[in-house]
Amino acid sequence: MGFLVTTLIFAVIGIIASLCTRICCNRGPSANLLHLTLVITATVCCWMMWAIVYLAQMKPLIVPILNEGE
Repeated sequence: MGFLVTTLIFAVIGIIASLCTRICCNRGPSANLLHLTLVITATVCCWMMWAIVYLAQMKPLIVPILNEGE
């Protein structure tokens, strides 16, 4: 449940940031496309970083090795 909710939050933040970029940074078609691309890339990268950290905690790759003597 947490993964889906946070993914939707990232999507909403990305849409709001894209709309703000279109409204506030209106400097021409080429600059608008650059700003929009940067906002979308930043949103996707932040979501991917969060998703990797979240999913890595579900099944860690490193498991403690117990010695039989201890």
